Amino acid sequence: MTQHRVTVRWERAGGDFSPAAFDPSHQWLTDGGVRIAASSAPALQGMRARLNPQEALVAALASSHMLAFLAVAAQERLVVDHYEDSATGALENDADGKPWLAHAVLRPRVTWAPGSGAGATLLSLLHHRAHGESIIARSVRTAVTVEPA
Repeated sequence: MTQHRVTVRWERAGGDFSPAAFDPSHQWLTDGGVRIAASSAPALQGMRARLNPQEALVAALASSHMLAFLAVAAQERLVVDHYEDSATGALENDADGKPWLAHAVLRPRVTWAPGSGAGATLLSLLHHRAHGESIIARSVRTAVTVEPA
């Protein structure tokens, strides 16, 4: 089994350390050397210009689905020229009143190479297969809906 390592690093830059005042800006460092400027969501005093964990989870769901879809299409000898997804995630409060990412909607648009393509029924089947192969979708309790365009 493979392992995936990420270092999350935050440091207080002085100032008040209270719930309403501390700076939530931090960095994610991947094992491969990628640095990502992160923060909490803007609604939680975060910086809009930095990636927040909720966006990262939606991006991970969409990216994992895309990679699974491309693999399934390639297995079927269907050539994809372009894939784009405008995914969204919705926070809801659970029974204890705590927010969680309850639902994500993936809206993938696939452009096929000339002479290669799938009708609506086959496209739906390919997305269904891809959803079942998506490691991230199988790893979370978030309901994931795929609405191909």
